[in-house]
Amino acid sequence: MPELPEVETTRRGIEPHVDQQSVTAFVVREPRLRWPVPAEIPQYILDQQVRSVARRGKYLLIRFDEGDLMIHLGMSGSLRVLPTGTPPAKHDHVDIEFDNGKLVRLTDPRRFGSVLWQGKESAHPLLSKLGPEPLSEAFDVDYLFKASRNRSLPVKQFIMTSEVVVGVGNIYANESLFKAGIDPRKPAGKITKQRYARLVDEIKTVLDYAITRGGTTLRDFLSSDGKPGYFAQELSVYGRGGEPCKQCEKPLKEIRMGQRTTVFCSGCQR
Repeated sequence: MPELPEVETTRRGIEPHVDQQSVTAFVVREPRLRWPVPAEIPQYILDQQVRSVARRGKYLLIRFDEGDLMIHLGMSGSLRVLPTGTPPAKHDHVDIEFDNGKLVRLTDPRRFGSVLWQGKESAHPLLSKLGPEPLSEAFDVDYLFKASRNRSLPVKQFIMTSEVVVGVGNIYANESLFKAGIDPRKPAGKITKQRYARLVDEIKTVLDYAITRGGTTLRDFLSSDGKPGYFAQELSVYGRGGEPCKQCEKPLKEIRMGQRTTVFCSGCQR
C-alpha cells in the first residue's frame, strides 16, 4: 500500500506538470472506486487552473479556486503523467487532461482508491478529524506524550491512528519503533516522555529519508510502463521476520497486530 513517502513522492512528481495548468477534460472510465466518483466534479474543475498540488496525510489535493480534487491511491493505485491521447489500459480508471498536452492518469487494479471533491468552505469529513502531519512542528514530543496518556492501545497501533498523527503507515511504524528501541506491543500510556522524544525524532527521520530517496525516481512518473516510481525500500525490520537483526543478530519476530504484520527485535526493543 502506498504510504506517506510514496504519496509525497507522487505529489512532487506530478506538480511540475500540472501547476498553473487548466483542465480541459475529466474522463471517468470506472466510477466505482472505494466511493463513487462524484458526477459534479467536472463543473468545478473544467477550464479551471490548478493553483497547487498539496498533500494531507495520504490524500493528494489538486487545488483550484473553488476547492480541492482529493485523490487517494488506496492499496494498489498510482498516478502517472502521460501525453494526452495515450491509450488507456484495463485498470486506468480516471484521466485529468490539461492544456499543456499532458494528462494525469489514475491506475488502480483493486479499486480501493478514491477521487472526491472538497469545497473550500469546509474540510471534507475524511480530512476534518486528522491529526498533525508527522513532519510538521505541531508533531512534537509534548503533543505525542499528552495524547498517549491513559491509552492502553499498543504503541504501534497508537502512532498509526490518523486522529493522533497522519501518514505513519505500517512499514514506517515498524521501522521507527525499531530505531527508537520501543517494543511495538507496549501500551502507549506506559511509555515515558524521554522515549517518546526519541520516537518522534525517528518517525521524522525515517519518513524524511524515505521521501528523499523517492526523489531519485521522479523520472518514472513520465513513463507509460505502469511503474509508479517509488523508491527502493531499505528496511531494517519490515518484511524481514525470522532474519537476523541488523544490530544484535537475534532472529526478528513477526506477529499480527490490528490485522497488520509487525516485525520487531525482542533484544533491541523493549
